[in-house]
Amino acid sequence: MKSLLNIIKGITFSVAILAAVSSCMARKEYERPKNVVDEKLFRTDMLPADSANIANISWKEIFTDPILQGHISKALENNLDIRIALQSITSAEAYLKQSKAAYEPTLTVGPGYTFQTQSLNTQTGRLFGDRRYINQLDITASLGWEADIWGKLKAQEKAQLATYLGTVAAHKAVKSDLIASVASSYYQLLTYDSQKKIITETIAVREKNLETTRALKISGTVTEVAVQQSEALVFNAKSLLIDIDTQIQLLENTMSLLMGEPSHAIERSTLETQKIPIDLKLGYPAQLLANRPDVMRAEYNLMNAFELTNAAKAQFYPTLKITGSGGIQSLDIHHLFSVNSLFASVVGGLAQPILNKRAIRTNYDVSLANQETAYLNFRKTVLTAGKEVSDAIRVFSVQDSFIELKEKELEAYKKSVDYSQELVNYGMANYLEVLNASVNSLNAELNISNAEYSKMKAAVDLYQALGGGWK
Repeated sequence: MKSLLNIIKGITFSVAILAAVSSCMARKEYERPKNVVDEKLFRTDMLPADSANIANISWKEIFTDPILQGHISKALENNLDIRIALQSITSAEAYLKQSKAAYEPTLTVGPGYTFQTQSLNTQTGRLFGDRRYINQLDITASLGWEADIWGKLKAQEKAQLATYLGTVAAHKAVKSDLIASVASSYYQLLTYDSQKKIITETIAVREKNLETTRALKISGTVTEVAVQQSEALVFNAKSLLIDIDTQIQLLENTMSLLMGEPSHAIERSTLETQKIPIDLKLGYPAQLLANRPDVMRAEYNLMNAFELTNAAKAQFYPTLKITGSGGIQSLDIHHLFSVNSLFASVVGGLAQPILNKRAIRTNYDVSLANQETAYLNFRKTVLTAGKEVSDAIRVFSVQDSFIELKEKELEAYKKSVDYSQELVNYGMANYLEVLNASVNSLNAELNISNAEYSKMKAAVDLYQALGGGWK
């Protein structure tokens, strides 16, 4: 027993000495790289910046249509990508718990049976002469523990924590993308509805014009060419209607998939009733790091690579492992549980790698390369985020002016249609002018509805680019 105590004391003393040495070589703590984000990350000259970033506002305050809110809520609950992301979080959480348990010792307990007999043709067998049979029974407990002297286990735990947080950020990114997709698809459906109404009204007008043209031909004002061209415009408008109906159904199928449901018709309101807050506060560029899930995930990937580099570096230093075993052992079951059957052993080992075919050096070099890659990806993600914000700011900020000009263009085309038709009625103009004015008028009206959609889509993109949508 004294010898056992002396061994334990010796191991404890060695651990204390190594701990004191390791305090001078502690693992490095992660620090966010400097100059990753500056105040010129995205352009703010088109909209005011404010500390109250729009990304901090709930999506329900941005998308106020109650029908749209219902679709988004259903998608968040049923979408399969969301559920897959949740399973990734569960897996990462399990690995995180395992990394935290690495500090604990391993313990195994179990009974054992050994049968042994020697060969008579060996030196030992000939020495004993007769064959002997040995039956040995034991119940053994084995204990193992590794001291985290250089912070290797701590680094591995931190790496798993970063992985876990990265999966949480990925889940947020899926939610953000999902909300943006549902909202954009919904607004596109409303746009198609508006365009369908425009085309339907256009068909009625062109059919009426066709009747007028036929009457003008009878009176000798126009020729059969004008009649055929007028009829072609009717066919053109009807083909556009078929295309719009097809696009509506395809988009409804897409929205159904986003909501995790079989394809079905989508309930919706009208384009005219939609209102999205115009006063979009950008906040400061640095807030992208706290709001955008993809930026958060990129930084967590960098943290993971940094900690794995710490763990790889710790492999160069000695490893202290303590193993022990004990239990009861006997040649027959009758004496197995007696005091004389007790046995125990404790072994402490300090292993310093010397030659290992460069495995440790290779692992460290690879971890450094992975860390640099993670940094570059982080930097690229931040720059991409800035670009997306700048793009969305530009598109959103010019839509009102664009729509205003398109409305003036439409008004001019409508007057052109009326004037040219009147001139044709008096035989003072070619009917081709009426046809061109009619086509241009329809295109201008459709462009206005597309511009209205572009404005709402730009608001969705800006909200998402600033990191909104997952709160």
